[in-house]
Formats: sequence, C-alpha cells, structure tokens
Amino acid sequence: MITKSMQIRIPAGLDPSTIAMFIQTASQYDSRVYVQSENKKVNAKSLMGMMSLGLPRGSVLTIVAEGSDEEEAIEDIEKYLNNEK
Repeated sequence: MITKSMQIRIPAGLDPSTIAMFIQTASQYDSRVYVQSENKKVNAKSLMGMMSLGLPRGSVLTIVAEGSDEEEAIEDIEKYLNNEK
C-alpha cells in the first residue's frame, strides 16, 4: 500500500469535468485507489464519491493505492493533479 499527499494544481480544481478525467485515470489500474480529504475517504473510481468532496484548486488530499500496479497509479494520478497530463 502506498499513501501520498498531493496538491490539486488543475486550474478548475476537481469540478465535474476534471473529476471525470480523474476517475478515468484511476480506473486504468487494477489497484484499489482512495482519496482522503479531511475526515472523508472515498473510492477514487466513484463519481458520486469524488463529487461529494468538492475540492478546489490548491486543496491537499491524500491518495491511497493498494494492489499490483499501485506505484504506477500513484504516479499517474499525481501527474494529473499537477496538471502535467
């Protein structure tokens, strides 16, 4: 299991359209991926869960990945949140 804190650098933050792309990124991997923000933990592959977080640009969140391709999942998600992808 890998846990990593990340900051959202996408200009719009995680709004409906960027959440859809975030879910697509997380869903490419077999690993279980979760997003933690404050006291809330949601499945990163769940549209309703991700939308419930309401994360603007600059928010810091923790990504938790567990599975055979967890390292790749964390790296790819970090690239997306850094607006590099």
